[in-house]
Amino acid sequence: MTSIIRHITVDCAEPYEPYELAEFWSKVLGYPIDPIDEPGDDEVGLAVPAGQPTLLFVRVPEKKSVKNRLHLDLEPDQSRDQEVERVSALGATIVDDRRKPNGRGWVVMADPAWNEFCVEVSAAERAGAE
Repeated sequence: MTSIIRHITVDCAEPYEPYELAEFWSKVLGYPIDPIDEPGDDEVGLAVPAGQPTLLFVRVPEKKSVKNRLHLDLEPDQSRDQEVERVSALGATIVDDRRKPNGRGWVVMADPAWNEFCVEVSAAERAGAE
């Protein structure tokens, strides 16, 4: 027997609310917030297509104190650099720029609650570099 990944859970501590962080990720990923969730809820998830794990935001009492041990890598449908600009405009911050002169590499970013994620090159950019 095996297991599947049901949720990828992101902890949220004050001053960040699970619903507010879910709104940020909803805009980044293009998935709506689950209609059963409301502002003020302790757990808020994104409504994702069947068979995909839900991104779930859960209220916790303690703030983040160290680097994430697990993070998301995003593959945009536009260029990496355009996606970095787009998610920056939504409230993300560049943590570490790992772009290389040959067009490869990635950008480490943080959401408004400082949960880190990476923006990689798009599939089209990757195919063009091969």
